[in-house]
Amino acid sequence: MGVSLKSFLILLGACLLPLSADRPNILFIFADDWGWGDLSCHGHPYVKTPNIDRLAAEGTDFHRFSVASGVCSPSRTAVMTGHFPARYNIDGHFAWVPSNAKRNMPDWLDPKAPLLSRMLKDSGYATAHYGKWHLANNMIPDSPLPIEYGYDEYGAFNCAGEQIPVHEDSEQTVAFIEKSQRAGKPFFINLWLHEPHTPFHTVPKYRWRFRDLPEKDNIYASVLSHADDRIGEVLDALDRLEIADDTLVIFSSDNGPARGSRGAELGLMHDTATGAGYNIAAARGITSGRKGYKSALFEGGIGVPFIARWPGRIAAGQIDRDSMISAVDLLPTFCAIAGVKLPKGYQPDGVNQMDALMGRKAPIREKPLYWKMASAWPIPESRPYHWVSYATVDRNWKLLANDDLSYLELYDLVADPLEKRDLKTSRPEVVAELSAKIRSWQSELPEKPTGDVFSAERALLD
Repeated sequence: MGVSLKSFLILLGACLLPLSADRPNILFIFADDWGWGDLSCHGHPYVKTPNIDRLAAEGTDFHRFSVASGVCSPSRTAVMTGHFPARYNIDGHFAWVPSNAKRNMPDWLDPKAPLLSRMLKDSGYATAHYGKWHLANNMIPDSPLPIEYGYDEYGAFNCAGEQIPVHEDSEQTVAFIEKSQRAGKPFFINLWLHEPHTPFHTVPKYRWRFRDLPEKDNIYASVLSHADDRIGEVLDALDRLEIADDTLVIFSSDNGPARGSRGAELGLMHDTATGAGYNIAAARGITSGRKGYKSALFEGGIGVPFIARWPGRIAAGQIDRDSMISAVDLLPTFCAIAGVKLPKGYQPDGVNQMDALMGRKAPIREKPLYWKMASAWPIPESRPYHWVSYATVDRNWKLLANDDLSYLELYDLVADPLEKRDLKTSRPEVVAELSAKIRSWQSELPEKPTGDVFSAERALLD
């Protein structure tokens, strides 16, 4: 397929214009449990997401992006640190202290860890975080507040202190954008949406918008539509302030969609951070053929939407089906775009993917990716894709392993991105090579968390 003149000029401009001339604003929109197929631009049969679709039409839609875990807290740790979350013993979501201790986890991400937010703040960016936090938990009152992680301002939930109402995230984001503009500072903002995590907090306007759908579908579509409208409010603010061309906007999700057990009955539930709403029975997320859902290390659990827009720098209306980008790449990539040097001695697990974002095709990634999660074994009959405890992606290969590496599956992600053909029998040499790499990586991981990462409540445990 030929390249249009418009796309060619955009790519040429990206090559010629010095990034240091104008430090771009960075808006990172991170949804919660938003499946790869939960976008109308990805073909969802009834969910409508015109504002995210607009980002895709005005930017590039990357189809090979993966997060660093199948669940929330470790996925977010990777974004913040550029490291695999296992390096911090963060293998699951932060819960109350006894649960964290039982799983050999800290009670929060160490604020002294290398942090994207602090690197950008120290370089002159105005920094803010709005929406979900979950790098600690609201049930741990002595956990550090987000302000201690390099943010000038925040409004968050799943953190200590006062919880922001989930639907006020866009309002506060717009206010911070306006404040940063008045101060003449570039901004970095995390807008970490609640949707479509449970509880499903519905609003009548959005229920009415999808009134012809069955109730569970109606609930799911309504919360996604509400989130999409709030994204639209922020995009409209960028237009109104005439800074859209100076702002890199990325939309993604922390993991794949959640699914309730078969026969789950619809009802209300209460969350201590966000309040009352509908339960998991209304979860209708789809993965567009990817195996598994949330909590899985198959592509359905870690392959999520990733759409990037930066007018004049990132090509508009393009789909990138080849570039293998990971959440651990975001820190080095954002720092490169912002002209920020990585701290001395800091070694990210990710790589700078600026060339991929700008459409300058890079060869298949050479630096391996690794995952670690606590998973069930033997394979649960009701959850056939949730047995993987370790995984690695190395070049085109992906190896999946149970906890003791006694059972393995091998896939060629380039030829088989939906993981339909297990090649372990035909390619034993690849299995042996990647198994050895997983064992080598395991040897680098700490046996237990260290540092000032424990609640005072730990001392009360038996």
